[in-house]
Amino acid sequence: MKPGVRGGGKPVRVTLAHVAAEARVDRAVVSRVVNNDPSLNIRPETRERVLAAVAALGYRPNVAARSLRTARAHMFGLFIPDFANPVYAEIIKGAEAAAAALSYVLVTGSAAGAGLGGYMDLLGQGRIDGLLLAGAEGESGLIEQLDRATVPWIMLNRRSPSVKRYVVLDDERAARLAVEHLVGLGHRRVAHLAGPDGADTALRRRAGYSMAMSAAGLPEGQVVAADYTPAGGAAAMAELLAAPDPPTAVFVANVASAIGAMEAVRAAGLEIPRQISMVAVHDLDLASYLAPPLTTVRMPLAELGRRGVALLGSLKPEESVEEVLDGPIELIVRRSTAPPHGT
Repeated sequence: MKPGVRGGGKPVRVTLAHVAAEARVDRAVVSRVVNNDPSLNIRPETRERVLAAVAALGYRPNVAARSLRTARAHMFGLFIPDFANPVYAEIIKGAEAAAAALSYVLVTGSAAGAGLGGYMDLLGQGRIDGLLLAGAEGESGLIEQLDRATVPWIMLNRRSPSVKRYVVLDDERAARLAVEHLVGLGHRRVAHLAGPDGADTALRRRAGYSMAMSAAGLPEGQVVAADYTPAGGAAAMAELLAAPDPPTAVFVANVASAIGAMEAVRAAGLEIPRQISMVAVHDLDLASYLAPPLTTVRMPLAELGRRGVALLGSLKPEESVEEVLDGPIELIVRRSTAPPHGT
């Protein structure tokens, strides 16, 4: 009887034994092939025969049984500050794809849900095998808790002075690209709508802004901090526009903040880019549908998620990693930037 079908049409679970019979090898060989055992020494044609049998029979490993044998849950955790920020959707997509390639499941949660404490409970119970921290500001005793869990963990696009376990994007370079674009258009009064005070990404983008203004021989403009939300961006933009000598261009630290900032400009009776040019970090599909379409700096967000999972799958709990992701960063010019009016 063909594996997968029982008399009467009822499905039968395809097992290692079925695959082994199809590939004409021992069950142990099949198990080691599907689990990517690096110590397995077999001929390439034998490996290909096993993989062909796996595909032909539709074999799926029994994750529950495998977890009992290996003492692993085959799940990684990803903790983010907020599901409402669309930037994290791109990171999650990359992390999920990388986890699936390792036969792992990705469990994602946010500060608005069970909070980091809930994830620490999962670690302590052995229900996840590693944790990516994309946001956990202000968590006291966090490092000690993670170390006690004795599983791999990595900070994703944020750093902590007390630990060297992170992979981040090159935010300074992204900020320089944005500011150099505005300066190249002829703008001299360039303000910075920054990220939240103390956030590592905000500090790095602020540093890039300062470097670019200094390299252009220009004094820094007004800097106003805001959280990475449209409401935060709108409030900060209103403050910039109320200054005695308002800017002609604004570099915004995050695309979500820029959405609110654009609305604040319209509410003030001004036009983008005729009176205010604007460029933001992160390029999402929605940026091209704004009015006007928003100039952005595209960052490798999905690659950041993929790299974080790859590191979780290879690092030992005590290993350190300090990595700036060497991914493509690109300025995407749209209609929200132009030379200053009258030039």
